[in-house]
Amino acid sequence: QVQLVESGGGLVQAGGSLRLSCVASGRTFTKYGWFRQAPGKEREFVARISWRGDSMIYADSVKGRFTISRDNGKNTMYLQMNSLKPEDTAVYYCAAAMSTAGSYDYWGQGTQVTVSA
Repeated sequence: QVQLVESGGGLVQAGGSLRLSCVASGRTFTKYGWFRQAPGKEREFVARISWRGDSMIYADSVKGRFTISRDNGKNTMYLQMNSLKPEDTAVYYCAAAMSTAGSYDYWGQGTQVTVSA
C-alpha cells in the first residue's frame, strides 16, 4: 500500500518559519506537491517538485517565501516556509504522482499550520 504522511505543522507568529515533511511509503514517485486548505476555502496548490529536483513550481502567493525540496534516499519531500503570514494558516497536504504530467492520486492526511498576527 502507498502512504504519504505529513509532519512539521504547528503554531507560529507572523514572520516566523516552519518546515513541513512528507514521507512516502510503499513506492517512489516522480513528482511531489504541496497543497493547502484554509477554513471556508477550497484546497489550493502551493508548490511541486520533480524527483530529480530539476523542476519546481510555486504558487504566486508563496514565491520568495516557501522552498520545496526532496531527499531521494529517504523518499521525503519538504516545504520550508519562511516569512509566514496569517493568510498562510491552513491544513497543508502532501501529494504525489507517478509521472511529471500525471495527476496527484496519492494524498496525506494533512498537517495544521496556524500563523498568528
